[in-house]
Amino acid sequence: MKMNTIPIRRNFVLLACLTLTLAFLWVICTAEPSVADPLIKKNKRQYTTDFRLDACTFSTTGSNEYFILEPGYQLNLAGEEKGVLIELSITVLNETEMVGDIETRVVEEMEREDGELVEVSRNFFAICNETNSVFYFGEDVDIYEDGEIVSHEGAWRAFENGNLPGLIMPGIILLGARYFQEIAPEIALDRAEIVKMDATLQVPLDEFENVLVTLETSPLAPGEKDLKFYAPGVGLIKDEAAELIEIVNP
Repeated sequence: MKMNTIPIRRNFVLLACLTLTLAFLWVICTAEPSVADPLIKKNKRQYTTDFRLDACTFSTTGSNEYFILEPGYQLNLAGEEKGVLIELSITVLNETEMVGDIETRVVEEMEREDGELVEVSRNFFAICNETNSVFYFGEDVDIYEDGEIVSHEGAWRAFENGNLPGLIMPGIILLGARYFQEIAPEIALDRAEIVKMDATLQVPLDEFENVLVTLETSPLAPGEKDLKFYAPGVGLIKDEAAELIEIVNP
């Protein structure tokens, strides 16, 4: 009687494939970092740093859906964190600043803790007319203690010391998009990922729909994460404990 060898061959092939797969996994899991890391990193989505700014013409006024650069526009946020009252005021000033060859709009942020001024920053933004994206060209920073300026930590400007502009708000919103907001090595490397586009959020001022949510991190502060919430036609409505309490239109 002739034996059927096909099932035996199939079993042998399956066993061989399984053996090779297990061997490959063992190599990856037990390999030195220099061997395994490139395979792991290959699957990680990177944060964009190349924004093709040479294709942009810039304006110092205007807005995209989630970021407004109209002089006089102001957002006031407040909230309590660890028993401390946090107050944040964001004002689009009637001032511009040249950063390199780009004219930018100055946006002032003032932060208080229990009524005491702790930080004032002058941030430099401009809108790309072609994409409606808002780019970030740096900031001047004053850190206060007991009413006195004690530091300028975090200050940077694009086109100086290897610094480059970052993207603060894309003109086209894509879920999962990742981009650097600041590109100032060893000083400021904030980056954002769009994690939600249709959130509903109640803050002291009102309830907002179609809220954009970004997750911010920085390689300079491993492990730290910050969720920010932006409402269409308004802008930032929640930053950590601080929530929107007032909008001032020009």
